Amino acid sequence: MGAGVALVVGVKVVVMVENREAAEAVPAEAVPAEAVPAEAAVAEAVEGTEQGTARFEVGVGPWEGPWPEGDHWDEELLREGDRRNVVDKYRYWSMDAIIADLDTRRHDFHVAIENWQHDLNIGTVVRTANAMLAKEVHIIGRRRLNRRGAMVTDRYQHVRHHPTIEDFVAWAQAEGLEIIGIDIFPDSVPLETYDLPKRCVLVFGQEGPGLSEELHAAARDTLSIEQFGSTRSMNAAPAAGIAMHAWVRRHVFGQIPSSPGGCLVFKGSDALCARRNLFCWGFLLGVWVIFFVRVGC
Repeated sequence: MGAGVALVVGVKVVVMVENREAAEAVPAEAVPAEAVPAEAAVAEAVEGTEQGTARFEVGVGPWEGPWPEGDHWDEELLREGDRRNVVDKYRYWSMDAIIADLDTRRHDFHVAIENWQHDLNIGTVVRTANAMLAKEVHIIGRRRLNRRGAMVTDRYQHVRHHPTIEDFVAWAQAEGLEIIGIDIFPDSVPLETYDLPKRCVLVFGQEGPGLSEELHAAARDTLSIEQFGSTRSMNAAPAAGIAMHAWVRRHVFGQIPSSPGGCLVFKGSDALCARRNLFCWGFLLGVWVIFFVRVGC
């Protein structure tokens, strides 16, 4: 076999077989979880994969045997079955119970995206943020999001709206969060070698125009994702997924990024990073001095 590696990705296709019209009529407005219209449940309940005319349901049917005890169970789901887009751990749980459990272990990063037009990528960003267990998703500008793209996962993900950039920046500063922009600018540094702060908000621009100059100026640093093809930039939704996963690799799996040459370098502008760099290079210099002294002797 050659040196190439093939990545095979399973894709789940959402199919609206029955009640397609009702599902497509779901409002695009971001609304509180408790106010989700009944039609939105259709998009979640009939999620599956279509091959020809067949439809394959996900989830589980009605509970078999004596009902379990506990306040987190949903009696309707136990009786009718649970076809929602949730991991097996949360089968038959009520929505409120799932949210409460997620809130006990959400990560320290936030995600924000500018929305001065109607950006269909926001729903996908919300879904990925839910998968990566982001603290919150922030929409800057227009409140609207593509809820079908979110696959109803916005029920379980906290979404906050900021009408202006100034409002968002003031909120982030009050929360003590570092604003990290993701876009291609002359001063952008590679995401791949950047040590992301633990408490931060990853900010993405509107699809097309990209990150606004105001947010670029407000960001501690702006990061770019290395690309190797002919396109100048990628879609905002996969870019957000890459950046979120970079945070997870750094702060969940402890993978500290390194410089392209392989030497350990702590990236960032804060005093802690400067002390780390000084210590590392001082240590290396000390090793070299001891080596030459011993060789000279």
